[in-house]
Amino acid sequence: MSQWIMVTLIVIAFLALFFIAVMIIDGNRFKIVEYQLYSGKIKKKHRYVILSDIHNKEYGKNNEKLLKKIDKLQPEAILIAGDILTAKPGKSYEPAFNLMERLGKKYPIYYGMGNHETRLFLYPDVYGDMGKDYERDLNSINIKLLKNEIVECEDFIQICGLDMDRQYYKRFNKMPMEEGYLRETLGELKKENYNILLAHNPDYFEEYALYGADLVLSGHVHGGMMRLPLLGGVVSPAFRLFPKYDGGIFKQNQSTMILSRGLGMHTIPIRIFNPGELILLKLSPKNE
Repeated sequence: MSQWIMVTLIVIAFLALFFIAVMIIDGNRFKIVEYQLYSGKIKKKHRYVILSDIHNKEYGKNNEKLLKKIDKLQPEAILIAGDILTAKPGKSYEPAFNLMERLGKKYPIYYGMGNHETRLFLYPDVYGDMGKDYERDLNSINIKLLKNEIVECEDFIQICGLDMDRQYYKRFNKMPMEEGYLRETLGELKKENYNILLAHNPDYFEEYALYGADLVLSGHVHGGMMRLPLLGGVVSPAFRLFPKYDGGIFKQNQSTMILSRGLGMHTIPIRIFNPGELILLKLSPKNE
């Protein structure tokens, strides 16, 4: 074997081991990301923790590591942008429920639907009673799945939970959203309120902004699984390369979207240069 072939094989082996190591490390750690937003529609400060795309992942036994970090952030409520569990026939949702139960004892929880929660209800022939059972168990601890519902909170804040039709999670090509779909599905928003929209799929941020959402909280993309310098996330769950919305904060007219990179994985369990995110949102009056 020639020397250059030997060197090439050594380099390939080293790179493979390096990426495997990064994948293992990033798949089992998370960082805290803070965002500060201001609005003239509210009168006092608010602190929220945003959770998304956990997919039954546990950080430490019974998620002790994650729970301790959340407690240190001292949120007034937990806002969920979907996919706390993984929709898989016969798979237990116990890790997701246990986390919700422990958090629910300390904080109000506003649980927006992800495509995995939606799937459970759409396909009972595949998942059996998993959706009904999960919803029943959540209700037993006073947590409600916000399936196209709007909740009015204090200080002129409205939290809107969008349960998006399955067609809008289509792979490869983005399905155009029907005109008026959001109003027909959720109803009109009160413009005088600060409207927080829990909408799992970030691809429709422009439509959410036109609808009147002041703040959109999304997930779904997992940060693009692997992140590259300058290029960002590599691939979305819809199998689109270098998605426009991969993670972070985005602006559209008067609307803002915070897109979580999530905390877990499913199907293709890859996170490279892309640790999970626990998000703290600080919301303050504009004249502060």
